[in-house]
Amino acid sequence: MDSSARRKVILDTISNSKTRITGNDLAAILDVTRQIIVQDIAVLRAGGAAIVATPSGYMMIDPLVKTRPVRVFFCRHETLEQAEEELMLIIENGGRIRDVIIEHPVYGEITGTLMLNTTDAVKNLMERLKRKDSMMLSSITDGRHMHTVEASSEEALAVIEDKLRSAGILV
Repeated sequence: MDSSARRKVILDTISNSKTRITGNDLAAILDVTRQIIVQDIAVLRAGGAAIVATPSGYMMIDPLVKTRPVRVFFCRHETLEQAEEELMLIIENGGRIRDVIIEHPVYGEITGTLMLNTTDAVKNLMERLKRKDSMMLSSITDGRHMHTVEASSEEALAVIEDKLRSAGILV
C-alpha cells in the first residue's frame, strides 16, 4: 500500500471510530511502525485534517465545537484524587475539557490536549497518571493550571464554575 492510500485508511479509521484510536492500533491495522503513523498524521494535519492527539489516542475534532460556549477555568489542586474530583465535576455538569494549560516560568504557556467528555475518559487518564513514570502537567506549577472547557450553554458553564468554587478548586 502506498503512503497516499495508507493516509486515506488512517483518516477513514479515525473518522469512523466511536472511540479514540492509538497510534499503535493504527500501526497494527496497517502493518507499519508507529513512527510511520505519527508522520502520516502530521501530513494529514498539514493538509487540513482535524485530527487531534489525546492521551488516549487520536480523534477527529467535532466541527460543532467552535460554536459552543467556552470558558477557561483557573484551578489548583495537589493530588491525583483532587484532580479526578475536578475533572469529574466538569464532566458530570455538562462540560467537555479541551485541554490543560500551565504557565511555565521559562517556556511560557504549555498546553496538553485532553478532549475529555466522559467519566470513562477521566478514569482512563487517571489510570495513566498513576503510573510511576507519569505526572500531572500541573506538578510543574505547584498544582496551578487552567482548563479550556466547552458546554452546551453559558448556564452550564456557570454551574461548572460554581461547583469548582464550592469544591475549593477554583483559584
